[in-house]
Amino acid sequence: MVMTSLDGRAVVVTGAGQGLGRAFATHLAQVGAAVVVNDIDRDLAESTVDAIESAGGCAVVSDHSVADAEQAQAIVDLCVREYGQIDGLVNNAGVSYEALPADEDPRLAHELIQVNVLGVIYTGLAAVRAMAGRRGSIVNISSGASLGQRMLGTYAASKGAVASLTYSWALDLEAARIRVNAVCPLAHTRMVRSSERALRNCPPDRTPEMVAPLVSFLISDLSLGVTGQMIRCNGPQLHLVGQPYLKSPILERDSWDSDSVERAFSEVFHAHLEPYGLEKRLPPMLRKWLSWHDDAERTVRS
Repeated sequence: MVMTSLDGRAVVVTGAGQGLGRAFATHLAQVGAAVVVNDIDRDLAESTVDAIESAGGCAVVSDHSVADAEQAQAIVDLCVREYGQIDGLVNNAGVSYEALPADEDPRLAHELIQVNVLGVIYTGLAAVRAMAGRRGSIVNISSGASLGQRMLGTYAASKGAVASLTYSWALDLEAARIRVNAVCPLAHTRMVRSSERALRNCPPDRTPEMVAPLVSFLISDLSLGVTGQMIRCNGPQLHLVGQPYLKSPILERDSWDSDSVERAFSEVFHAHLEPYGLEKRLPPMLRKWLSWHDDAERTVRS
């Protein structure tokens, strides 16, 4: 059964010409929302609008770039002009590329940050101003890559920024009744198909349509009370992503010098270092401690 909880609501979806964005826009329209379908490729945006209208939904095209503050404002202005309001925003537009740090192209990095970080900020701020005085919901599209992933340093950094922005906006906007959450989707899209590594982790049956109901839920009133959360969906799996925290033990002294910092790591922290990245790689000092610990346990048992 399809939930019908967005009747009378107006929602902007950026990067909605294909892939995840198209799936989000289509599902939102199916459950009653009037949708602004934004994509810098107008032909793709019009294709999504055609699909929505053919199914009886309501949608209009925007080919503005989220990477420009004035154009981002124009996306939201279009929604208000066409539908009289904006109730939801899905910040989906994004770009990606793979590169080792030594091979990074600063121009590509600049372009990626403009779209993936500033685009979210520009469009989000425009939406917040338009939502003033009424309830609203913002869904930012982050990524599990924000935890660290090989050959995706700049992309991972951009999605980590989106996660931090989500937590901060959720704090700032709760009193204004605007909820802000982030979704970490994994689906078989053009971005995945361009990477052999990503293809190994995302088979073709994990379609964007499998993630879309989560986004529609977060936009709808069914999720009232849910804010400041990062939620991962890879098709079959749906789970919350834990947020950073201050890890015990917390050492304290009047002041720290080079010697006391070194002893903190060699005597205490070496056993508490965090595995890092999506692959949960163990830091060398922790690997060394675990090896020593295992050897010591074997000696005791023998």
